[in-house]
Amino acid sequence: MIASTTFSVALANETATAELMADLALLIGAGDVITLSGDLGAGKTAAARALIRYLADDDTLEVPSPTFTLAQTYDLPSFPLVHADLYRINDASELEEIGLSPLPEDIVALIEWPERAPDALPADRIDFAFSHRPALGSTARAAEITGHGRAAAKVTRLQLLRQFLDKSGYIDARRERMPGDASTRSYARLRTADGSVILMNSPRRPDGPAIYDGKSYSAAVHLAEDVRPFVAIGNGLRKHGFSAPAIRHSDLESGFLITEDFGNAGVIEGDPPRPMTERYEAATDMLAALHREVLPEHLPLTAETTYDMPVFDIDAWLIEIGLMLEWYMPDRGVEPSDQLRAEFFAMWRTILQKPAAAPRTWVMRDFHSPNIIWLAERTGILRVGIIDFQDALLGPGAYDLVSLLQDARLDIPEQLELSLLTRYIKARRATDESFDPAGLAELYAIMSAQRNTRLLGTFARLNRRDGKPQYLKHLPRIWTYLNRSLAHPALAEFRDWYAANVPPPVP
Repeated sequence: MIASTTFSVALANETATAELMADLALLIGAGDVITLSGDLGAGKTAAARALIRYLADDDTLEVPSPTFTLAQTYDLPSFPLVHADLYRINDASELEEIGLSPLPEDIVALIEWPERAPDALPADRIDFAFSHRPALGSTARAAEITGHGRAAAKVTRLQLLRQFLDKSGYIDARRERMPGDASTRSYARLRTADGSVILMNSPRRPDGPAIYDGKSYSAAVHLAEDVRPFVAIGNGLRKHGFSAPAIRHSDLESGFLITEDFGNAGVIEGDPPRPMTERYEAATDMLAALHREVLPEHLPLTAETTYDMPVFDIDAWLIEIGLMLEWYMPDRGVEPSDQLRAEFFAMWRTILQKPAAAPRTWVMRDFHSPNIIWLAERTGILRVGIIDFQDALLGPGAYDLVSLLQDARLDIPEQLELSLLTRYIKARRATDESFDPAGLAELYAIMSAQRNTRLLGTFARLNRRDGKPQYLKHLPRIWTYLNRSLAHPALAEFRDWYAANVPPPVP
């Protein structure tokens, strides 16, 4: 028997319905099937319209009822969505004519009047049953939400999210869609009369199967698998004088946070985007200040527990760069032989001894433009707001310099990269005369080669495994950064090996 879970929500008006559907939007993805049932006027189309407009980030998007067209497709930022109305369906076989039998796996299907073709519905789905509640007012409705099969977990999570929002006082806040990232996390801006905050949905989830000595990829390379590192590291950053969002409410077990809203001001401008020099200078100064600090390895999490910062070690670096062999090179028509793999890892294991022996600091890991918010009302390095640091660990500070100055998502001119690198060195030498610029330059080149090798594999994997082809457009830029770093004398062997064995990306 297929497992299911059900809960009910009272909806005072269409605004409440829209908020419910916005909450659902945080949890769904390609492959999900959502049905909407109820009498005429019960609120099915209003719910469908609210969900589609939220996912499209367009409150004015025309969303007609598909009663006569039967199905309407929307190419939304996160995934395609098909909105279907089966009211005029007489037989389930008719669904084949409109492409709904079988349902495509790479879409979200939103189906009104599902009772017209019950045999065509998948076992794993989310059912919304709407009904009138005239005793509570002419606009009042109720929704009974049931998750069947594998979708039951999402309905359970939706219920937990609603409880969290209610307990923290934001159940009636207006939701605004925020873009996600390459992870399983999702975000929304919550607006009330008192201002705005950020809702983070961070379900506990390993990245990939346990194929690395019994560990998932995320565990093997020390990526955060739940929300606890974000809380501990954010608190630690603020304690040491850096701008990380204050945490207003948290549910560590379920993985929900409500945090301070830093706004939308970034450190890039224009189309195509380019770095804003003053803001990049401040971000460079912030890294120099962070790397001067004596930072703890164990951070308080709750009154009873601490979080131990993991170490960015050689094994983690090797697993990361192995993604290039697993995903990028096969995509470019090269299946690495055992000998080629052995050469690759032996070469890397030797040179990674140098960053492994370097002084350790907090490495944010993805300290680049999407994760930096400009806080103009603050002063100095406090203007640099950091919003993505849950994967931070202990390692060489040069790694975050590479993240910032070789941004995978936009072109950093080589002259600006060198200027900011010099600025960082001057800031470090101002308080430490023994700071070694040549040593930093070597570590910078090694970490650049490591990071950009990993990104070639990561972005190829995001395309092929996760259905996110938008990351492929960054590969030529990553290839350019990689070749900049391979020009360092310490990487001469790597330069020859990559030239002989690794095809460049397709422009």
